[in-house]
Amino acid sequence: MQPAKTAPTVALTGFSEITDRFDLCLCDIWGVVHNGVAAHQDACDALVAMRDRGVSVVLVTNAPRPRREIEVQLARFAVPEAAYDAIVTSGDVCRALIEERSGEPVFMLGPDRDLPLIAGLDAPRVSPAEARYVLCTGLFDDETETAETYAGLFADLVVRDLVMICANPDLVVDRGGKIVPCAGSLALAYEQIGGTVIYAGKPHRPIYEMALHIAEARRGKPVPPDRICAIGDAIRTDIAGANAFGAASVMVLAGIHAQDLVEKSWEERHGWFAGQHARPDYAIPQLVW
Repeated sequence: MQPAKTAPTVALTGFSEITDRFDLCLCDIWGVVHNGVAAHQDACDALVAMRDRGVSVVLVTNAPRPRREIEVQLARFAVPEAAYDAIVTSGDVCRALIEERSGEPVFMLGPDRDLPLIAGLDAPRVSPAEARYVLCTGLFDDETETAETYAGLFADLVVRDLVMICANPDLVVDRGGKIVPCAGSLALAYEQIGGTVIYAGKPHRPIYEMALHIAEARRGKPVPPDRICAIGDAIRTDIAGANAFGAASVMVLAGIHAQDLVEKSWEERHGWFAGQHARPDYAIPQLVW
């Protein structure tokens, strides 16, 4: 565990101000590269510029789907392949956890769009009453439901001592300007009533270790910890995860905390950072070069 950071957050106007300090950038996707509807072109250009200067870019996301699904999504949003070297998802980490429970019946809580997560795995889907564990990828309907919708179900599952694997630790996400709940909000509710949760993505270490392993294999040599930065828009996952992993953290303000930060002065922003459980090393309104 890294000690809590007390140094003031450094305000940036562009990533070019610090790019020569790093060999590897672990960049969040949703909220930084796109908003769930369209790509942020300036962010894409910044990632391309990093790679042009020798910085490896691994996109690290809490999306509960295998990386190939995210590649397809990025292409649909016109995110250029030149913007990244590789992608690591919480879905990739989650599949390894499911494989450890091969053959055990599972109750999958989440929308059908997340079914690729278990494709090809021995993970028979069953009703809650028949399950040996729970796989949570999100809400069945994140437009109308909340964690409270599942209170009765969760109470029954906790009594049976079923472990929940959370494939996406994010509490909420910005979808085209609308904040919607994610699997992390369900996992938190499950923990609060005594349930046990295993988290697959940020801020937990396994997803960072997988990303670093891929980057080092591509570069052909180790990357020193002080040459790694992580960019994201969420204090609880992106910034806390980067800090715990020992990477420099860069906070994008125009993400899920936009309401608290975008229209504020830097003095007000620094006050907000000081009140959080994790503090970024750097902050930038949007990822730009």
